[in-house]
Amino acid sequence: MNNSALGFETQAIRTQTERSQYLEHSVPLYLTSSFIFEDAEDMRASFAEEKDRNIYSRFSNPNTSEFVEKICKMEGAESGYAFATGMAAVYSTFAALLNAGDHIVSASSVFGSTHTLFTKYFPKWNITTSYFNITEPETIESYIQPNTRILFAESPTNPAVDILDLEYLGKIAKKYNLILIVDNCFATPYLQNPIAFGADLVIHSATKLIDGQGRVLGGVTVGKEELIREIYLFSRNTGPALSPFNAWILSKSLETLPVRVEKHCENAGKIAHFLEKHPNVQTVKYPFLKSHPQYEIAKKQMRLGGNIVAFEIKGGIAAGRQFLDKIKLCSLSANLGDTRTIVTHPASTTHSKLTEQERLAVSITDGLVRISAGLESVNDIIADLEQALI
Repeated sequence: MNNSALGFETQAIRTQTERSQYLEHSVPLYLTSSFIFEDAEDMRASFAEEKDRNIYSRFSNPNTSEFVEKICKMEGAESGYAFATGMAAVYSTFAALLNAGDHIVSASSVFGSTHTLFTKYFPKWNITTSYFNITEPETIESYIQPNTRILFAESPTNPAVDILDLEYLGKIAKKYNLILIVDNCFATPYLQNPIAFGADLVIHSATKLIDGQGRVLGGVTVGKEELIREIYLFSRNTGPALSPFNAWILSKSLETLPVRVEKHCENAGKIAHFLEKHPNVQTVKYPFLKSHPQYEIAKKQMRLGGNIVAFEIKGGIAAGRQFLDKIKLCSLSANLGDTRTIVTHPASTTHSKLTEQERLAVSITDGLVRISAGLESVNDIIADLEQALI
């Protein structure tokens, strides 16, 4: 059977590490730090990479390899590498591909820790970043310099769920011979495939919807083989590898990703429509709401709208704090993509390292609330939000 012709759900379930002599149905855990060799020649050939085999779990492991293979198939990628966390994936991807003096052009709305990398740590190595306004993508080319190496974006963005036209970014990257890297964490491979629109690399925090139950940390980068090779060599020597146990959890989680994400999106859509009609809510942003500024772009490149809803409560920071204090069922957490609905106040948590001016520039106001819609009964979620908004 041609594996490439199989459906998304089938590949998520049936892509597995080769069975052992025990003919297990479910892939076992390979909790080993290293692997043995048959003789001196086998050992030499393995380290010379003349053989494709496991040597040390910092390099590869059957569990991590299975997880990466699944993500590659889902994203339409040639190769990939798995990391201990999403931020390990972000850092290692950039660090492997950039040299001192290089320049990044990035969307202005990025995760807080990614912003800190760009503004605090990369400048130590003379790597600079220019931000373009997410509402003015037509200005991107004006930020490109002779030393620009990477074009980076998240879509949907964190936390304001703005949408960037990935096809447009792909055309710019190709025109200027840039590496286009897309953080696809909010959408997952089930809802969006940036490589199909011209991305060279796609990054995921597997901690979020890919795990889906708030259990383990993980990250992954997939894309062009020659770029992944550089990332692999960097990571092999610096050690941010994903643990076999977490890889096993994440690979099993991918088997249910489509059914989970479908329900997440259904709940998020209903929550967004409820909030849009509530008198104490000033604005609501959800990619598949017709009121979203980039609704048409979202419909073009996403299968569904995702599980994140952002809204602004009337009354600013005081009303926002009162709302959070009144929440009963939903969790107050900085995570997202869990089975349990999570309510977050980005200005005081995930994006607290940004200045007020920087937050406002990416639509993070003091009263902005981010909801990660879970899998509970949507009526119960809405009832909790309703009593907290009174």
